[in-house]
Amino acid sequence: MKLITDKEAWEGEANCLSCTLRNSVLFAGLTEQDFDQIHQPIDLYTLPPGSTLYRAGDKGERLYTIRNGILKLVQYLPDGTQRIVRLIRSTDVIGLEALLDQPYQHDAVVLHPTEACSLPVTVVKALSRTNPLLHQELLTRWQKALNEADAWLTELSTGSAKQRVARLLLRLVRNEQSSECELFSREDMGAMLGITTETASRTIAEFKRQSLLVETRPNLFLLDIRNLQHLAED
Repeated sequence: MKLITDKEAWEGEANCLSCTLRNSVLFAGLTEQDFDQIHQPIDLYTLPPGSTLYRAGDKGERLYTIRNGILKLVQYLPDGTQRIVRLIRSTDVIGLEALLDQPYQHDAVVLHPTEACSLPVTVVKALSRTNPLLHQELLTRWQKALNEADAWLTELSTGSAKQRVARLLLRLVRNEQSSECELFSREDMGAMLGITTETASRTIAEFKRQSLLVETRPNLFLLDIRNLQHLAED
């Protein structure tokens, strides 16, 4: 973990010029005077795959905005199996439940190398009371999280295994022009889609045979977006 002062974050020192904490929609409305009110360091976390940013039940004391990388929000079922309820990517904000003085509701586990910046909830609350733009963006982020949760329920938890995998692949596309997509372990895919690891593996193998996926290097693929869209909608 690297600690960065509010002055460094504002002025773009310590590699913060393109930091999502400074430039993301959530904090774009902050003025230099707002940053002057932040009396605690801004934390920049560099996290390897498999590490955990926070765990379900931990006291919610900080909000996190993702500079780059991908995390999964994990919920555990009574039998101990995991269900991935959402993926978190660049510019997303997590830990919003802490604004309601609630503990974190999920494990936030890193899938791809990730950089995450954070601010104490107390600071965000104080700033939102004096900055209406930040207050509005917090409400917008709540709505975005709800919309994403609805999408996971309607798109990724219904339909055949092929449809679910196709929909997930389309959601993971980085750029539609390049059609590039980086996948995860088949176990993680199964936990995202509510299917078995074996079914996820068979489906990916079938998509490869049909050239719906072309592997350019391990777990990095080019997608046949048009045909995957047809499959997802059938």
